Parts: sequence; structure tokens; C-alpha cells
Amino acid sequence: MIAIPIVQRLARLMNLPCPTPNRDPINALLIAPADGVLAIIIGIDGPSYRPLGATMAILANGHRVGTLSSGCIESDIEHHAKTALDNGEPMRILYGHGSKYTDLALPCGGSLEILLVPRPDRQALEILDNNRIARKPCTLNIDPDTGDMHITDDGQTGANETHFSVRFEPDIFFYVFGKGPEACTFSALVQSAGYPNLLLSPDDETLDFAKSHGSPTQHLKQAVYPPDINPDQWSAILLFFHDHEWEPPILTAALKSDALYIGAQGSQRARDARHAEISALGATASDIARLKGPIGLILSARDARTLSVSVLAEVLQVAQQP
Repeated sequence: MIAIPIVQRLARLMNLPCPTPNRDPINALLIAPADGVLAIIIGIDGPSYRPLGATMAILANGHRVGTLSSGCIESDIEHHAKTALDNGEPMRILYGHGSKYTDLALPCGGSLEILLVPRPDRQALEILDNNRIARKPCTLNIDPDTGDMHITDDGQTGANETHFSVRFEPDIFFYVFGKGPEACTFSALVQSAGYPNLLLSPDDETLDFAKSHGSPTQHLKQAVYPPDINPDQWSAILLFFHDHEWEPPILTAALKSDALYIGAQGSQRARDARHAEISALGATASDIARLKGPIGLILSARDARTLSVSVLAEVLQVAQQP
């Protein structure tokens, strides 16, 4: 459960986003002009800032992409990565309880085991990256002793007899329909957070704002669900309209999709009217049960920033449910 006071503080502090640097270790290794090292958390004992299978790239120039802790061991990992790159052999490093590096305590307690893979198999990383572009889940399997890698469709993050596996699933894709400050602010938030997204709006000013902060856009010329939009099970569809007549045809089609979250802003009265209208268009009771509204963890949010953070938190909460 996300703490509401924290969400409110984040909303008050949020400003318009600045350009987001490359934060993806796999992509960083693929585009780097020189060899690098892939670092992976392969063992956790006790609490940890990052999950099992978290990755970080250490490039030949020392630049790091990603993080494996709260910042307490990254510089040391970079030091060992240079050794691994020079030797050409994978390395395992233990931090925290039981480690020989007693001067590097983990503030959260417990221990972390890190695998360093120098010059990771570029072909395997390219297959992984292509799968991610195609929004196809897959698993990277690594031999900790040799650094050999291969990609499979199935598998979960964790160790087995011969390999350590890291499962990659698509990021949430946000389809944002609407116009005005709520649509603008929400698209800015998910763009700044690094989520793939598309803003669809009939309003030129809204589209121009989205373009200014880097969000892809599509012009809605009429109140219909675009035929080229095909959300998958890792997608969220959000409607931010004050003119609610735009909603029924869009929602009726959206509710037939595989999207994990579908929601529309508005009061409880607007929600009830919306339900009646999409029911008249053929939506079933099970379809309507999927539709979120009013949206967001904070009830009756009246500020675009607060609403945006509240809605994002709700989507992430839904995505974590089994």
C-alpha cells in the first residue's frame, strides 16, 4: 500500500519534467562505443534497496547506468568491474553480512551478492532488447562461471543448477486520452518517470504541451477509439475529459482490450452517468466492473499534480496485484 501523505508531498513538489537520461543498463551496453560490464544482484539475505535480478552497467569510461543499492557500494562495484574487464572473467562479490569488505556496510542490513559479467554477449543482449521493443516478455539466462548467456521465453528470476535467470517484462504503457491540465500533467509525469506513453487529444494546446516535454501524441478528430491502438496486458488507459461525451465510445472499445487498468476522471455522479451510457452502447456488467472511477488513491483530488501522482500510484498498485 502506498502511503497517502507521501503521495501528497510528491504531488506538491512535482514540477514540469526535464529530459530523462539513459537509465537502462542493457541499452547502455548496446550503444556504448567500448566494452562494458553487466552487474546483477544474484543473492539477497535480509532487506535490500533493489530486488533480486536488478542490473547495472559499468562502461569502459567508468560511467554507471542503473543502481544496485542506495549508493553505498556502486563505487566499489565500479572498481571490481575494471578488474573483471581486464581479466575477461566473471566475478562474484559479497557485500554486507559475511563479506570480507568490512568497511562497506549496507545501511539496510543483510547482504548482497553481485555477479559481474565483462563483455556480455552482445547477440543475447540484442535479442533481449528486440523482445523488449516488441513488448514480449523473456528471460536472460547467465552462466555465473563462464558468463555465457542465452534468451528463453519462459523462466523466472532466480538461480537454478547451472544458471542465474533474470525475467524481463514490458513496462506499463500509458494511453492518455483527454485535454486540459489533468491530461497534460499526467502525460508529463509518466514521461518524466520513463514510462512509454501516448497522449491522444482533440485539443491542439494539449498536444503542443505534450510535445514540448517529449511525449508522443496523436490527434483525436472525433470521439472514437482509434483502430491503430491495441493495448496489451501491460497497458493502462486513462481518460481525462471534462467534456464527458467523449468518453462512452472510447471506453466501450477500450473495455474490450487486454489493458490491466482502465479509468476515467470525474465525480461519482459522472461515473454513474458514464456507466449508463456505456451500458447502452453494449458494455456488459463485467466490462463495467473493470472501469475505475473516480480514479486515484486520493479521493476528490482537485489539483492536477495531486491527481496525477494519485492516479499513477493507483495504476502501479493494480499492476503489483497477482
